Formats: sequence, structure tokens, C-alpha cells
Amino acid sequence: MNTITQAQPATTSTSAGAIIDIAGLRRHFGHGDRRVQAVDDVTLRISRGEVVALLGPNGAGKTTTLDILLGLSDPSEGTVRVLGERPGQATARGAIAAVLQTGGLLSDLTVRETVSLVASLYGRAALARVPEVLERADIAELARRRVSKCSGGEQQRIKFALALVADPEILVLDEPTAGMDVTARRHFWDVMRADAAAGRTIVFATHYLEEAEQFAHRTVVMHRGRVVADAPTAQLRAGLGVRLVSATLAQDAPDAVDSLLAALHADDGVTDLRRDAERVSLRAADSDAVARVLLAAGATDLEIAAPTLETAFTALTED
Repeated sequence: MNTITQAQPATTSTSAGAIIDIAGLRRHFGHGDRRVQAVDDVTLRISRGEVVALLGPNGAGKTTTLDILLGLSDPSEGTVRVLGERPGQATARGAIAAVLQTGGLLSDLTVRETVSLVASLYGRAALARVPEVLERADIAELARRRVSKCSGGEQQRIKFALALVADPEILVLDEPTAGMDVTARRHFWDVMRADAAAGRTIVFATHYLEEAEQFAHRTVVMHRGRVVADAPTAQLRAGLGVRLVSATLAQDAPDAVDSLLAALHADDGVTDLRRDAERVSLRAADSDAVARVLLAAGATDLEIAAPTLETAFTALTED
């Protein structure tokens, strides 16, 4: 496992004005030998207008945490407050809404009937928003289609419309683009960018790390029920402290190449050294110094790549 210094929490997360306040959250299922600790002492504070990605491998506790945040499940220990009140209260009045992986739709209703039915729970203002919400979720053309005739990606967009209809202050997304094609996914994130720019707080869990890298201001990584990193996304990505270096080795001096590889192996700042035919790749704490060594040895086609969020994620969560 690569070594990485755990990122420190973002400064906004400690703001006294946090609208999501999770403290000492624990949630277990079962008892005795069958007890499973799904969430283990999670503390998070999220301020108004933040866009936060929640990442972690399967079983990390992301969905359980989001379910508790929405009032769909109760914590075993700890406290959760949304806009100063219990999660169930905030959800009931539409202050927080969600696009979830789980939960079905009424298959016999049309798309418009489905959105209108949910809108009616929040009063006339929400009903008046139905045409706008259908457009924003890119399902206006599907308004007369029965839900049962919609694809998985289209049904996910219906769930998105249901989340928007109450005009919530906080939007929670659990794998929101699952099943969507590339065009639908791009449209979805365009809408989310507009919402974020308008000040809506967005918390989302995703397996698409490029979505977190491109969209989230802050990334929280969970592993085995715990938060293992919490930082601005760019800082977390750079926190690995190494860059990927690759180059083509000189072919006219095999002895020099062997000496070069031996020197790189001996360098404590070099890891994951690999040679594939005439190409060498490695990770380096001081990529400039390694580049100079490679070029001096006659290497060509030198490439240096900054660490990605995927690299940091892997280092934080691999066993």
C-alpha cells in the first residue's frame, strides 16, 4: 500500500454555520456474532453552498450515512441535525431532498402524474414548478409516458425531478447518474452546476471518480464505516505527494539502462517502478529530479502526470 498523509478536514467543515451537523455517528445492524458496524464514529459538518462528494468502496458506509441524514434510518449512537432540526423534520417539509439508488416508482402512472403527485404534497408553489422541473430533469418529452415504459436511466431522471420539485435547500444524491447514458449524465451535471452556483448545498455519493474530481469542491472518503480523509478535492488529489513519471529508455546502451534502473530502485522516493519493453514508469516524490536522471541517461518521450483523485482514493482505501 502506498503511504499517504491523511488530508485534514476542510476549513468550511468546522464552520459554526454548518447546515448539516453529524457528530459521533454510529450505526450497526444485528447483534452478537452477527453484528455489523456499518458506520463507526463519523463526524461531518457541511456549510451552506458546499458541494461535497462522499466516496468509498462498497460497504464503506456511504449509503447508510445518507439514509440517516435523510431520516430514513435512525443512528445507533450520535446526533444528526439538518438546518438545526431532526433529519425527518427537514425531509418532511422539503428542506432536504434526495435522488437515491433504492426506492421504486409507481409504474402505472405517467411521468407527469408521478411528479405532480409528489409536488402536491408540498403545496401550490411546488405544483406550479412541475413544468420547469420536467424541463430541468430533461424528461418533458416523456411526460405522457408510463413509468413502466421508461428505461433505468430515464427512471433515474424522474427521481431527480422528484427531488427538485420541493426546491430543497439541500440535495442528497446517491449514485445519481447510475444507468444514465453519456448525454443524460452530462445534462444532469450541467443542472447541478447551475444549482451549486445558485447556492444550493449538494452532497453526493458516486462510483464515478471523474464526477467527484470535476464537480465536488470537497471530498470525503469513507472506508469501513469511518472517514479516512476530508479535504478540498484538489488538495486531496495532490496530497498523495507523488507524480507518475514515464519515459522511453535508450536502446543503444543496455549496461547504462541496467545501471539507471538499479539507481531508481535504490531511490527511497521512487515507488511502483515498472519496465514494459523499452518503456519505464514509476511514481516519484521528486519528479523533477527523476526526470533529470532519465534525460541524462538518454531517455526520450518523457511524461509527468499529476496524481488523480483515483490514485488518492486507491491509496486511502486499499487493504
